[in-house]
Amino acid sequence: MNPNSFALVTAAHLRTRQTKNDPQARYRAKLDLVRSLYRQGWDKQRILDLFAVIDWMMRLPNALEQRLWQDMQTIEGETKMPYVTSVERLAIQRGLQQGRLEGQLEGKLKDKLEGEAEKAAAILERLLAKRFGPLDEKTRERLATDTLEQLDLWTDRVLDVSTPNAVFEGH
Repeated sequence: MNPNSFALVTAAHLRTRQTKNDPQARYRAKLDLVRSLYRQGWDKQRILDLFAVIDWMMRLPNALEQRLWQDMQTIEGETKMPYVTSVERLAIQRGLQQGRLEGQLEGKLKDKLEGEAEKAAAILERLLAKRFGPLDEKTRERLATDTLEQLDLWTDRVLDVSTPNAVFEGH
């Protein structure tokens, strides 16, 4: 492998694309790239920085990630270069877990907000229909796709306007 850092990152990108739907192939490719990191003779910080990029690009299922960590310990033992120490691995793993938890919380919050927007859209649709009669399809679609904040603004306008279109004016 080329001793240029950019070449390694480019290789990681290419291998990531090549192994898009094949976790086993991605595992082998990632392991090969990690091995090449150790063979370059770079200083510890450069290896850690490049490993972080490779790790970010080449996500693996949890079982394969654990297997990679074990293989890295073996490589470190063989090369006598423990660049990614067990403490750093634990920190990386905790960071990954925290990222997953944050993603789950973000997903739950998004689901909750979407649920609130759906409720607000249903209420506004009921109010508009009660005040102005049946709504056309375009209006119902608009209600279903707008934000909770926008729906709240329109709900506040329902009682003050004389036509359904006036509710939406300016937005």
